[in-house]
Amino acid sequence: MTHQPEPLLPGVLAIDAGNSKTDVALIGADGTILGTARGGGFAPQKIGGAAAVAGLTPLVEQAAAEAGHPSWTGVLTSHVSACLANADLPVEEEALRVALESHPWGATNTVVNDTFGLLRAGTDGPRGVAVVCGAGINCVGLLPDGRTARFPALGELTGDWGGGSGLALSSMWHAVRAEDGRGGPTALAPAIAEHFGLPSTGAVAEAVHLGHLPGERLHEIVRVLFAAANDGDRVALELIDRQADEIVRLAVVALGRLDLLESPTPVVLGGGVLSSEQPLLLDNLKARLAAAAPLAEPRVVVAPPVLGAALLGLDHLEAGAQAQARLRGAYEGRRPVTV
Repeated sequence: MTHQPEPLLPGVLAIDAGNSKTDVALIGADGTILGTARGGGFAPQKIGGAAAVAGLTPLVEQAAAEAGHPSWTGVLTSHVSACLANADLPVEEEALRVALESHPWGATNTVVNDTFGLLRAGTDGPRGVAVVCGAGINCVGLLPDGRTARFPALGELTGDWGGGSGLALSSMWHAVRAEDGRGGPTALAPAIAEHFGLPSTGAVAEAVHLGHLPGERLHEIVRVLFAAANDGDRVALELIDRQADEIVRLAVVALGRLDLLESPTPVVLGGGVLSSEQPLLLDNLKARLAAAAPLAEPRVVVAPPVLGAALLGLDHLEAGAQAQARLRGAYEGRRPVTV
């Protein structure tokens, strides 16, 4: 029988690593938040899984220091619960779990795609569907017997559209074509140029291409898009309509695969685009969902996504309802950074 090392802080190291930011939280076995840290995006597809996991080290050390342990020997905590973007395939989840094992952070480790964390944050048990629309877009479904509904979520290669990055690039596509005559007019063109303080959206594209404007800033266009849509711009409204349609298509397919279309089922919505609670998007998708899946129960999660990772970790430890309620209470009112 393998002996499990005794952890310094019994509880959970929760990790929510997204495309644009990463949150870690040390959670006591009773649901108390002991320490937190925030860093940049998680990109194993670019630098490799082992390097991406190693890049989490400063955040883990920061959370441990906040918990009163600026340095430690042995194993930090009982369990690492990691909900990771870009862990889109089971084989990727397993590779990242193995990478976590090489660090002295948890006696045990689990890795799931970050959409499962969103689902757990928005439900009291393993039953429902979640759609995350943040920098990217993804959907998962889960039943108590362990059956799942998943999508590869590899971008356009696997049929995905939308999320903050997709909306921003589509906005640029229409805006540049409006300027050069290939497309019809849209208020997105002058609005995007004004947002970045440049003379045109063509100049914005050139600045990104030449490295004068960080490509990461393009996600700011999502706010411009919603502003233009609220002012009635046809192109902006069509993009938001398409995003609502895509979200509902994902949810309905997942519900169907799990035979949940005929029973009341939570559909959890999260990620920066959705948690910003833009009425033009939410009202549209709720109307579409009511028509396609009348028994679905949409709910928007506005708590930081690391809550879901932490709850999954407490589930693993069988910490009980009191610990979970304490943790939820600690995160109540905290909102994630929006796209």
